Amino acid sequence: MHKPSLNRALFAVLLTTSTVLAGLPQTAGATTLMDLLRGRSEERRQPAPAAEIIPPAQLRDPEPIQKVAAPRYYTYKADSRRTIGIKPPEMPIPVLGTDHDLAVAHLAMSQVKVEATPDIAQAVENYYNNKGALIWTTDTAVTDKAKSAVAALATADTAGLEPADYAVKMPEGLDTMPEDARRQALMAFELSLSAKILTYVQDTVRGRLDPNRISGYHDFKRKTVNLDPVLDLVRTSPDIGAYLHGRDPANPQFMALKAELAKLTAEGSQQQVKPVKINLTGVLKPGGSNPQLANIVEGIKAYGSDALKTTHALTLTNYTGTPDYTPELVALVEDYQKERGLKPDGVIGQGTVRTMVGHSNADKIEKLVVAMEQMRWLPADLGPRYVFINQPAFEAYYFNDRQQQIAMKVVVGAPQHQTFFFQNMIQTVEFNPYWGVPRSIIVNEMLPKLRQDPSYLDRQGYEVSYKGRKMPSSSIDWSTNPDVDVRQPPSSDNALGDLKILFPNAHAIYMHDTPAKSFFKRDMRALSHGCVRLAEPRVMAAAVMGTTVDDIDAQIASGQNRAVQVPQKFPVYVAYFTAWPDKDGVIRYYDDVYSRDEATRKAFDVTSTSRGVQS
Repeated sequence: MHKPSLNRALFAVLLTTSTVLAGLPQTAGATTLMDLLRGRSEERRQPAPAAEIIPPAQLRDPEPIQKVAAPRYYTYKADSRRTIGIKPPEMPIPVLGTDHDLAVAHLAMSQVKVEATPDIAQAVENYYNNKGALIWTTDTAVTDKAKSAVAALATADTAGLEPADYAVKMPEGLDTMPEDARRQALMAFELSLSAKILTYVQDTVRGRLDPNRISGYHDFKRKTVNLDPVLDLVRTSPDIGAYLHGRDPANPQFMALKAELAKLTAEGSQQQVKPVKINLTGVLKPGGSNPQLANIVEGIKAYGSDALKTTHALTLTNYTGTPDYTPELVALVEDYQKERGLKPDGVIGQGTVRTMVGHSNADKIEKLVVAMEQMRWLPADLGPRYVFINQPAFEAYYFNDRQQQIAMKVVVGAPQHQTFFFQNMIQTVEFNPYWGVPRSIIVNEMLPKLRQDPSYLDRQGYEVSYKGRKMPSSSIDWSTNPDVDVRQPPSSDNALGDLKILFPNAHAIYMHDTPAKSFFKRDMRALSHGCVRLAEPRVMAAAVMGTTVDDIDAQIASGQNRAVQVPQKFPVYVAYFTAWPDKDGVIRYYDDVYSRDEATRKAFDVTSTSRGVQS
């Protein structure tokens, strides 16, 4: 019954307290009314440490960060297949003559089932449904041309293809078959061999695989092949074997790969190199000492050429396994490095070691087969002038007049940020560039930091734009996953260095300078977010602009952000080859840093299974 008086008393206390608090400075660590009521006034009198100050936008639950996913590798799906549909002849069938024989043959064709991919099936239908003459059979037997064609297809492996993909079984027991059964067996063979010939011709032009089905990192417009003239051509060809063997790409790179494949296949199991184990950490420089030197010498014995071993026979004979890296051994290593396409400086690092523990002939053959497939995805002629970036080699090459004029080290994407495999046209060189930060980096890497420290980008010197308006990063509510643009102005610390070379593409990949020069000292240079960093960007820029390095230096020295179109657009191939010829035509082998060769081989297996090949 005393509650009204008690409430009035409590209200007076609260009013007095509120009046006192209103006159105090309101800092982040100020004592609040609720602190007093909860008895925590003393512990909250001092300002909270800076680390405990939480921006107002973070007081509510932030939206979950939806990471920007990287492309993925797919479960390869082979081309679909359908039955070849040959129309039965118009009735009645002529009684005599070639029209009679052809009509009877086409009637038998219409009654057999042979499958092929839709474009192959269409080409077969276009030929035979337009009264195409028989190519591989007569009324009673297969022809000699058919036997030559089957024999030629059986050598498809010399072109980096799988002979079983094109195999056609010869019909057996024809002499003992009833006439109708014999005719149907022959017509099934006729259609099957025509389909296999067309498949082979198509594969030689565009490859067995659709690269875009291997992974999201492959980006190629699959070639179209005009198949309609082929069956007429093979019907009139005096040498079907020569016709088929002449289908291979004629560019020097493919021919070098093919020659290497023939050499290794001929060697077969004769080359039994004893595995060499080298556990070298760091580098071994001339004059140094390392117990792994004995294994390194064994590696040179295993993988060095006979000419090299003859030249240094005395050194190899006198070496007793000591760890001291003497001048004689340095000379041996330098010559070995030279013949392996490495810098012949005598410094033994992981790049040199990899060539010694290297690849067996079987491994090399697998790499060659993949490389020959990939060559077919590219233009048959790479052109007189182009830039070729080979990711597994961590190198870029500039070609002019079909000759390699420049080679330099590059850094490519790390395995979790892989560089794509595609081609495009070089169009622009930008001097003193801005770096537009990719959305994947903003979301996956910057956003978690910004939720803890909204001024992070301000301190780092980045420019932030939200809905087209520049503003400080500290003023943005990062808890809402805002769609912002972030860029880094030109400076000595800019991630792109002094210049970038652009070939506009859907993957935002380009070549550029970098302040991180130390990366080029590493052997394994898959380290970037996907773009290609150049060891000598000014040299490459001068080449693509058709000018001098001095001119490039002057453009950069102006300090102005300026984009200049190249005088003439030309191709760039951002490629991935673990077997590739050097400028002298010698095949070099590289590690499969992204496991793309493995994915390609799996796609081969799926394709062969789809084609009816039994493993």
